[in-house]
Amino acid sequence: MIETRRDMQLHDRICIVTGGGRGIGEAVARACAREGAQVTVASRTMSELENVAQSITEDGGRATAVRADVADPTEVHDLVTVTLERHGRVDLLINAAGVYGPIGYAWEADPDEWATAISINLLGTFHCCQAVLPHMVTRREGRIVNFAGGGAATPLARFSAYAASKAAVVRLTETLAQEVREFNVFVNAIAPGAVDTRLQDDVLAAGERAGDLWERIQKLRQTGEGGVGPEVAADLAVYLGSDSCGLLTGKLISAPHDRWRTWEVSDFDRLSSSAWLTLRRIDEFTLTGLPPFSA
Repeated sequence: MIETRRDMQLHDRICIVTGGGRGIGEAVARACAREGAQVTVASRTMSELENVAQSITEDGGRATAVRADVADPTEVHDLVTVTLERHGRVDLLINAAGVYGPIGYAWEADPDEWATAISINLLGTFHCCQAVLPHMVTRREGRIVNFAGGGAATPLARFSAYAASKAAVVRLTETLAQEVREFNVFVNAIAPGAVDTRLQDDVLAAGERAGDLWERIQKLRQTGEGGVGPEVAADLAVYLGSDSCGLLTGKLISAPHDRWRTWEVSDFDRLSSSAWLTLRRIDEFTLTGLPPFSA
């Protein structure tokens, strides 16, 4: 049972979580509710959303289910409008909706399936950000958390649509962070790690077409080795949605590997003024601040 406390990280925040019907998105929605947020959970499957919202409510939290396909800008607009009409504001947007798309060699991928993955993972994130940002900019307050994934920072062979879209989500995060920082709006991205959700069923179904990831997911399902629980990414999403992370913005943070639980205010200042935790070409200038080949 959730007990309301004023020291909750998201006490009385109004939060939208996409992809909230299952997997990481569901874990995020539950974590936000436990920390005091009024959560609007959204996805394409209403039955899943209703189950999550009902479960949160029965535990003493506050949640509302709204069906929305993030690839459809009209449905995203309606999602944000409904939330604003019910609650008067949106404090936090967490974009957790995502799909793998076609699995296999890029030259064998169905172009329509490839485009659909881009529409959900990248354009869906963009649509949601675009829908809430005018409100946040006007209020001069707000936080956005986007989910990256495998292939965002390193190549992910045989998942070209997923990898390309997630890398683009990170660069979108960095770009938006620069655009809206002056309005006291902060945008960050999460790398959740290898979380065993129903998304991994697609990998197992693809078999050897999924390459190395197929073997990794098989091992994860059999032994749990190499896996990360969804609550790790959910905890980070709550952290980035709260005042605990200060002015931190424009960063890609690994939920299982970065030591974000121990960061202090002085760390935020150092991170914000560096290329650390961002997408950059690895070169001498980026690493040292010096021009290439300088003495």
